[in-house]
Amino acid sequence: MFRIGQLADYAGVTVKAIRHYHERGLLAEPGRDSSGYRRYTAAHAIKLIKIRTLAHAGVPLARIKDLLDTDPDALTAAIAEIDHNLQDRIAQLQRTRDQLAQLRGGDRLFVSPQVADYLDDLRKSGVSERQIHLERDGWILVQTASPEDASLWITEKHELMDDPEFRALYLEHDAAYDWSPDDPRLPALADRIRIWFTHHHSRSETRPVHDPAIARLAAQTQPGASSPAWDRLALLMNG
Repeated sequence: MFRIGQLADYAGVTVKAIRHYHERGLLAEPGRDSSGYRRYTAAHAIKLIKIRTLAHAGVPLARIKDLLDTDPDALTAAIAEIDHNLQDRIAQLQRTRDQLAQLRGGDRLFVSPQVADYLDDLRKSGVSERQIHLERDGWILVQTASPEDASLWITEKHELMDDPEFRALYLEHDAAYDWSPDDPRLPALADRIRIWFTHHHSRSETRPVHDPAIARLAAQTQPGASSPAWDRLALLMNG
């Protein structure tokens, strides 16, 4: 005969667990003896060990009661079903872990590996995080609207940033965001950008985004996509 603490030690569970099994109807609760103690028998110990074994194997408590006294074939089938469900849960958890790993990687959760590499290259080149965020958000929209075009354009973007002259213009344009619209450097920058594009053909010019609404959406959802200096620079380039 066992007291509850002795039974818990014997079966390798806690007293709290035994009481929880009582509440769930898994383990019958014996009456008290003349001393006021509940006395557990060997039958209780055997059943508790079965409950512990099934619970540690991952069987939900709601299923354990039905499995305790079932025949071996039914138990085997039930365990196989539970194992299948656990495999599904493990696969889902692995997918969640993969997503968390991507989150730790920042941009790679939202854009293609090629775009993420391009954004990393921009950081290494000294491009501001503001500009990188604008680029990333634009790529998210473009990839959704036209994956084929996005694949072509990111290849071209990598090639452009390998051009020292273009990279210098890109960095100066990025810095110009914070200039005064009256900054005397703006006209010269506008001329250099205009001249560069006059002498360099862009493959993407002949491949507009299939859905022009995406361009409008990008402008609406990127409040930092312009500044007074950039607005004046655009006027100078088109003037």
